[in-house]
Amino acid sequence: MPFNRKSEVQIHIDWQSSISLEEAYKLNDYDDYGVYQIYGTHPVYGKNVLLYIGKARDQTFGTRIKQHDKFLYNQDSDQVVVYTGRLGSNDPKRRDDWDDMIDLAEKLLIFTHQPACNSSNINTARAIPIETHVMNWGNRGMLLPEVSAFRHFAEDDKHFHGYEIFTTE
Repeated sequence: MPFNRKSEVQIHIDWQSSISLEEAYKLNDYDDYGVYQIYGTHPVYGKNVLLYIGKARDQTFGTRIKQHDKFLYNQDSDQVVVYTGRLGSNDPKRRDDWDDMIDLAEKLLIFTHQPACNSSNINTARAIPIETHVMNWGNRGMLLPEVSAFRHFAEDDKHFHGYEIFTTE
């Protein structure tokens, strides 16, 4: 990855309101790339549950989401909804890192939120640079507003040990 391990990687995601699977299939424009969430009914966890977080990096949202036909076999398949997240940055030079940022955002969001139907990337989180920070804006569904790799991995990184608890003495 081209990111400098010493600098913070801030990834901003602008989430759009939930749409049906059929509406998501139509997202095939030049800006229809990023990360997405799928919500629906899970036999154990109930209704309106975060089922899956995925990425549309080399394919548009519409093309990628069509590959998830398993959600059509859900007992409440007409209730399945999709949230799409498009990435941005305050630094226009980050545009060149778009693909890498999509990968990092997906991995960190999956690791942090543990969606019911994701099995990949849950165990690959150690590959995320500790400086990665994802800020979720807009209609983010059930996602936390901010997540950071530092929060999850700092205790294992020898560079970040040594803080002190404040006292009055």
